[in-house]
Amino acid sequence: MKNILGREILDYIEGYGEVRPFMGAFANYGERAKASVTLRSVKPGEKKLLANIEEALDKVGIKDGMTLSFHHHLRNGDYVLNQVMASVAKRGVKDIHVAATGIFPIHEPLVEYIKKGIVTKISVNYISPGPVAKAISQGLLQKPAVLMSHGGRPRAIESGDLHIDVAFIAAPTADAYGNLNGVGGPTACGTLSYAVADAFFADKVVAVTDHLAPYPACPIEITQDFVDYVVQVDSIGDANGIVSGTLTVTKDPVGLRIAKMAAQLINEAGYIQNEMSFQTGAGGTSLAVAAEVRQFMREKKVVGSFAAGGITGYIVDMLNEGLFRNLFDVQCFDLQAVASYRENPRHQAMSGSLYGNPHDKGAIVNNLDVMILGATEIDTDFNVNVVTGSDGIIMGASGGHNDTAAGAKIAIIVTNLTKGRLPVVRDRVTTVTTPGETIDVLVTERGIAINPRRTDLLEKLKDSELPIMAIEELKKLSENLTGVPETIEFTDRVVAVVEYRDGTVIDVVRQPKD
Repeated sequence: MKNILGREILDYIEGYGEVRPFMGAFANYGERAKASVTLRSVKPGEKKLLANIEEALDKVGIKDGMTLSFHHHLRNGDYVLNQVMASVAKRGVKDIHVAATGIFPIHEPLVEYIKKGIVTKISVNYISPGPVAKAISQGLLQKPAVLMSHGGRPRAIESGDLHIDVAFIAAPTADAYGNLNGVGGPTACGTLSYAVADAFFADKVVAVTDHLAPYPACPIEITQDFVDYVVQVDSIGDANGIVSGTLTVTKDPVGLRIAKMAAQLINEAGYIQNEMSFQTGAGGTSLAVAAEVRQFMREKKVVGSFAAGGITGYIVDMLNEGLFRNLFDVQCFDLQAVASYRENPRHQAMSGSLYGNPHDKGAIVNNLDVMILGATEIDTDFNVNVVTGSDGIIMGASGGHNDTAAGAKIAIIVTNLTKGRLPVVRDRVTTVTTPGETIDVLVTERGIAINPRRTDLLEKLKDSELPIMAIEELKKLSENLTGVPETIEFTDRVVAVVEYRDGTVIDVVRQPKD
């Protein structure tokens, strides 16, 4: 069958199940019931503190076919996923579903577990280019990986679509009764936002910490009533690994030109005003847009209501300067953000569900005015790919991409017109991550395209000096520079299912031919 975007998708995918096809960004709203939760009561005097991970696996009754979850606030410095899975592998347990919020190059040991059938399925809402992504693309995983969004994952957990048997929560600080925070200890990572749904809905919850604090371990982000066991280890990770990515304003003249045009468009469209809300990614060009917006805010003496998302030191500086009254933080991208979250009550955590769950009573993304996004590819219908590269290999998942695009009043893609001598604008993207109906503007160094759906923007900017043109013109410009790219050939094997934030299937990733 085909979904509403015309993507070819099977009715049933082996290892995934029945497919609910994507029918539009806002087609699947309404009343929802939350899944029931299994609780294990704890008697007075009963201890939760265990000797090691091996004892924790005994206590939770580890067995074949279980779903184990992990969070990625330590990013490429996380040790907990590897520690737990090494212990699981030693026991000869098979057919494990790893439901991680993020996977990074440090998690390369998963590849060997995939080859041995210890890990047969992976669900993830952020995945870095690297060995695990490559292994999935090569078809080594027995069941298709499920690529979710930051809001789609907690939606799946809360609805029962994703049932977690055991959640392992890397806790920079914990007490012996299971109160957790991410702001104390040698491995402080800031918020624990992505682990909240896991703590609330998993059958068993094991906190793994390297800093056991006296009871109670205040401030408390995840409370003792959701935690079954606590394990102390030598180290849960390297906090310096949190800083993965650019995280600084680009100095590239092309990126700076894109940023300047994007900020000028935001200003001319009337979005830079008091009480504005704003989110940008952590890439160099995205942060350059923030720098330009910052200057407009200073000149106009604008005070915004909030900035949101994964928070960097740059956004913290804007908070401290008084350009925003508050921050909503789903993950700290650097140690300056960690310190700000620990010390400043105006720097608030938000769970993944509060951030982007389309089926709750109002996600933070619904109140976003301006969102700055990137793209691997974008097509002439404004559909965006951030999942696969030009070679068809998986290099990411949605993260907050399709959550924020759906919620923001204006969602802007900023990107070079060509990347790696290939055009970014295509007739048809390799993989759809975010539907074009939720993308409003594309800004490149050669020109700006506005989605024809946004007649209000086209009218408002009709007399602008900005280089506004049809997206088809940008496509032609890019192909004049690079030529028309060759079509990637794929096998019929589905190696990953791309879920939209509401749990419908927006696309699939097939294994590239050798």
